[in-house]
Amino acid sequence: MDKSSEILINIKNVSKEYGTAYGNFKALDNISLGIRNGQMVALTGKSGSGKSTILNMITGIDKPTLGSITIAGVQVEKLTEDELAIWRGKNIGIVFQFFQLLPSLTVAENVMLPMDFCNTINRKERRSKALTLLDQVGIKEQADKFPSTLSGGQQQRAAIARALANDPRIIVADEPTGNLDSQNTMAILELFTKLVRLGKTVVVVTHEKDFSNYFPNKVILSDGKIINSTGIEIN
Repeated sequence: MDKSSEILINIKNVSKEYGTAYGNFKALDNISLGIRNGQMVALTGKSGSGKSTILNMITGIDKPTLGSITIAGVQVEKLTEDELAIWRGKNIGIVFQFFQLLPSLTVAENVMLPMDFCNTINRKERRSKALTLLDQVGIKEQADKFPSTLSGGQQQRAAIARALANDPRIIVADEPTGNLDSQNTMAILELFTKLVRLGKTVVVVTHEKDFSNYFPNKVILSDGKIINSTGIEIN
């Protein structure tokens, strides 16, 4: 099979329920979809539609009540917590809405953290790798500054560099442009597009509806169900 056509992320008959004081809440209701290697995918819908829950399934942060999540042949929900932490560190890069950079570390040190955790890169080479990634996202000159001195757009670029630290196949981003102005928003989306051209698979949760030029592949959710999709295999 051509690797470019490989279904990298296979979500099969997944439901997720959370217990609340008012009874069980079904965040996902029998969702099935396949995301191919090298796709750039937007998960859209109103708040509470299930977008972030799907992202949590892909990253293994949460496990399905029913169904399975298979990524590059690994059934994620069957991994132990220790196995999951190692697998996630090597295979998934996560970008958060609020950046989540450690304020006491420099930008370069923040980017090096995942390398330290997974021990995938020789210790002597980690700073050089961090600088290369910061150069790739356009903020190499900020390497030795603390996050608080950077603009929001620069902090998000640093967060993307950190997500790329261990060269993962998949980048997931939860509302990555939610706190950015329009100029920085477009710059971050262009950066994601560049990553896809370099062979990454990018899955972005967003409320925005004006990004169709950036996302040829979309999944629209409502009340935990897929109500529409473009460019995505729905099983």
